[in-house]
Parts: sequence; C-alpha cells; structure tokens
Amino acid sequence: MVVKGLLKFRTNPTIAATGVVVGPLEKKSPFVSVFDKVLDDERSGQPTNEKGHAKLVEDACMIALSKAGFVPDDADFLLIGDLVNQMTPSNFCASELQIPYVGMFSACATSISSLLTAALLTESGMSACSIAGASSQHNAVERQFRYPVEYGAQKPATAQWTVTAAGVAAVTPNRTGFPAIVSGTIGRVIDLGMKDPFNMGAAMAPAAADTLERHLNGHGRKAKHYDAIITGDLGKIGFEIYQKLIDKKKIETTNNLRDAGAEFYGDDADFQAGASGTGCSAAIYFSDVYEKMMQGNYKRVLLIATGSLLSPLSFQQGDTIPCIAHAVELEMK
Repeated sequence: MVVKGLLKFRTNPTIAATGVVVGPLEKKSPFVSVFDKVLDDERSGQPTNEKGHAKLVEDACMIALSKAGFVPDDADFLLIGDLVNQMTPSNFCASELQIPYVGMFSACATSISSLLTAALLTESGMSACSIAGASSQHNAVERQFRYPVEYGAQKPATAQWTVTAAGVAAVTPNRTGFPAIVSGTIGRVIDLGMKDPFNMGAAMAPAAADTLERHLNGHGRKAKHYDAIITGDLGKIGFEIYQKLIDKKKIETTNNLRDAGAEFYGDDADFQAGASGTGCSAAIYFSDVYEKMMQGNYKRVLLIATGSLLSPLSFQQGDTIPCIAHAVELEMK
C-alpha cells in the first residue's frame, strides 16, 4: 500500500538555534534548567493574558534569532501558531516583529506542522532563515476552551494542564554540527468519536499511533532506528493508550518512547494527567531534545506532535473531537 503524506528533505534544512520561554508555574518542570527564559509574571507585564501571550512568543523568537546570529530583518518567514481564537497572540507578535508571516494551526501539533513548512521553504531555496514554532498561555486557553481559572472549577483525573510556554526554531540551509530535518509525515485526521474535552490524551493517541506506523512504513524505518520517539502531549493516560496501540500494530520499540506531556511537570500530582497546550511539545522539543542532540546524546529522533482539532463551538454543539499528529525526523549531521 502506498503511504501518502511523506516528505523527504535532501538538502538538510537545519535547526540552527531555538528559543524557549515559559511561565512562572513552569519553574516546577524538571526541564527548567534548559528553558531559555522563565517569567515571573504569567502576563509578561502586559494588561491581559492574550497580550502577555503575544509577548511570550515574541521573546522566544528574539532569543532564537539572536542565537543564530540574526535580527528580525534577516528572517524570510515567520511560521507560528497558538490556540486562541484567530491566533491573535501570534498575529500581534507578527505585528511587532514585521517578518513575513503565515499563521499556522494544527492545534497542539503546530510545533511540527510549522517546522515542516519551514523545512519545505528552505528546501525550495526560498528561505535562508525561517522562524517556526508554537505557543500557549494557561489562563487564556483555559478561559476559551473550558472555564476561566477564577471559577476554580474542579477537573477529573484525565485532565491535563495547559502550559504557559513558547518554543521556536530558526531553520536555515544546511549547517554542519546541527540537527537536520531529514524527513516528515503529514498526519491524517483521526476521529474515533470521543467527546470529552477533559480527556484529550485518549482522543489523540490513535492519531499518534497512526502517524508513527505510516512514517515507519513509508520511510522504510524501524522504531529502533531512533534514539527517541517523542510524542507531543498525550499525557500519562494518553501515552499508556498509545503504547498499547503500538503493541497492537506489532511495532517493536526499544524503550525509546517518550511523551512531552507526561514528562513536562514530572510526577507532580497537582497537574493530573500531565501537560498539554500548543507550547508543550514546542518547549520540550526545542529545549531538552535539541540540547540532547547538540550534546551528542541523541543522534536521530522522531518527533510526533499531536493535536485535538476541536473548537469551543464544536464542543458546545456536541461534536466529536477530530485529532491529528504530524511527524518530523531529525538527525545530527
């Protein structure tokens, strides 16, 4: 069977630098030492959560540009997204940076859909520097999709905590000694009829397993080919389901599976099933994973970001939750 949605990059588009900025509560993350900036104020000193969200991602973009030796005028494209209606935080960030901008939305899979788009632009010769990534801000997202935090609404054990984080990558033509984007797989929308917005991990797990299987089969890989296969934000419950689905598909792994959502806050029970949000996978991929590759701990990784494609309106109308997962393969060159 022909597998569609496969991408192969022959010119080694490179992640030349990354920038990760997180909120004050994210100080509790075991990964805090590899985040570039930790805020003391959830709103970044701005009057609203949404304006603070825009400043969050702007800071991450400036950090990545600076590390790569660029300023905003050097960048050809800005490819970022978030979860707020019409992606207004990303739009306002783009207004400040004045980089040609395409808003990206794959829900919590945006970290990878933006990275793949940047790689395509680089491979085509149309970009010498693209900034790609995603962000989320806890208070803004919770108010939109669930309840304002001031309500103090109780959540079930299956719920995940939306992180306040922005993670971006500066993608350039081939640079030796940096992670190269060698291949990818565009996900299919998978909808198994789930309707519970407090159990996103279970809803997204089938899409993650589907994309993993298609990537391995389409690119002729085995799971053991990778030092790590890292999903986005399935959380503890979704990650368990995902592993069972992999076993059912007879995909042999080598204890190389990780999930950003399950790991983001460690074993802190206050965060229930773990982390979620568009910034969750972006923050882990562009800090911990990137650092492990630069330090030689990882040679080859597969990142599979997962997203729930619901909206406040579709949920209120009783619709199911369609989900997607995109994959990108990174290799040190």
